[in-house]
Amino acid sequence: MNDQPPEIAPIGEDARIDALDKRLKALRELENQRTQPKAGAETDANYRLGNRVLAELIGGLAGGAFIGWVIDQFAGTSPGGLLVMLFMGIAVAFRNIIRLSSRRPE
Repeated sequence: MNDQPPEIAPIGEDARIDALDKRLKALRELENQRTQPKAGAETDANYRLGNRVLAELIGGLAGGAFIGWVIDQFAGTSPGGLLVMLFMGIAVAFRNIIRLSSRRPE
């Protein structure tokens, strides 16, 4: 019998550990790619801002026209109430758009 302990290979020389190390590096790279912010994040923010501006404009016009029409139906002031409230809706929409555009980016 041989009383000498078996030789233990250094950590860097075992093929299984090398393969595991390569797999870990590849998985870390995949995770870094997956968690990095997308290049289009700024484009998405600009797209959302544009949609919000459009919604404010359409909402102001439609809301003002509807309220003016309702006032005209009950007060019998056709088309005065509609025109006044339509211009008020336009003014409110532009005020909201100016407030949106003057905000600092987040």
